[in-house]
Amino acid sequence: MDFKHIVVLSILVVYFYDLILAIMREFSSRNPIPENVSDVYDGPTYAKWRAYHEEKVRHRIWILTAGFLVEHTLIELNVYHAFSTLFPENEFLQMFSVLLLLSASELLMIPFTYYDTMVIEGKYGFNKTKKSTFWADQIKEFVIGLLVLIGIGELLTWSHRMLGDWLILAFAVVMTLFALVTAFLYPVFSRIFNKFTPLEDGELKDRVTALLNSHGYKVRAIKVMDASRRTTKANAYFTGFGKMKTIVLFDNLVRTMTVDEICAVFAHEMGHGLHRDTLKNQILTFVQMAILSVLAWLTVRHIGAFTPFGFTSVNYGFALVLIIYVEFDLLSPLFRLLVNKVSRNAEYRADRQVVDEGYADAMISALKKLARENFSNLAPSPALVALEYSHPTLSQRIDAINKAVRCETAAQECQNM
Repeated sequence: MDFKHIVVLSILVVYFYDLILAIMREFSSRNPIPENVSDVYDGPTYAKWRAYHEEKVRHRIWILTAGFLVEHTLIELNVYHAFSTLFPENEFLQMFSVLLLLSASELLMIPFTYYDTMVIEGKYGFNKTKKSTFWADQIKEFVIGLLVLIGIGELLTWSHRMLGDWLILAFAVVMTLFALVTAFLYPVFSRIFNKFTPLEDGELKDRVTALLNSHGYKVRAIKVMDASRRTTKANAYFTGFGKMKTIVLFDNLVRTMTVDEICAVFAHEMGHGLHRDTLKNQILTFVQMAILSVLAWLTVRHIGAFTPFGFTSVNYGFALVLIIYVEFDLLSPLFRLLVNKVSRNAEYRADRQVVDEGYADAMISALKKLARENFSNLAPSPALVALEYSHPTLSQRIDAINKAVRCETAAQECQNM
């Protein structure tokens, strides 16, 4: 079996793996709902959730199949090489040609994205995106995605040309720094898609600020994002590092939750900061980049990785196609098992911080609201959670919060005896 057949087989394996995950999602919708979250959906809402979930899964299968067919065609028929012959024999332009075709191939998926956003999400009352906003987002994503790929391609070219077999270490370090800079500047980049306004003065801001100050926890700003332009769903997150650290709240969340519930969400996010979860994530990012670097080294040092696809020399753009979209895709399920496990443990720790701050009941209420607003699956199978979920299930989080409250109450009773 030559290398081309191995690549085609790898694409097929990844497709079937993702297909199995989609089928697991479908079957998990039939699981009984745990008692402690049985009040999240009433009868009609649960029926609506089942219909929404099943429609999303079916559409996901169509997306996976279309993506597989596009990727398989480009690889099997040597389309990348054929397209590169339209460009001059220049190393940069040859790399650019492949990355341009890769980005352009993503445009073929836009009809599926449009149907998901404008039809399915709209049908169930979640979508608030105007057509003009949707198309503007697609243009921005295409341009930004292409520029990022070109940047990574140039890093790969420079690392290999200048450092040879030291590529493994150098590319891992450079790519990690690239990821850090991207995360650091995320507050700037995100303004391309959304508007951010400071949290208004009042009880909420005062209580949140007091909560942060009580632990000496500093943030650059507390921003409210206009998520309602695109969706009715709610969320909150930390972004940036150091002096650029920012807490972002969806405007939907601010409108639908009480002050206590928002403070509970803040306490959770603060817990991530106090436990240095962002730093731990960057260590995992470096491991991921190291894996990519090993794959890069193994790929670019052998011309035999390129000749079966029509190339007569190393094409660094096509190398990225092989490294990121074939080789790493094949290995990523194993890596995600580790990353998801670490992430779920971090969520439990952050929830424990909420208990320590005295917001346990508010957090449970907030989690249930978030699950209801986001149409979450309340009873995914354990295997699906292990393979895909970066957060514990709602039922698991509520159980852990209640257990922490009982332990804290028991400890206080022992102190009072």
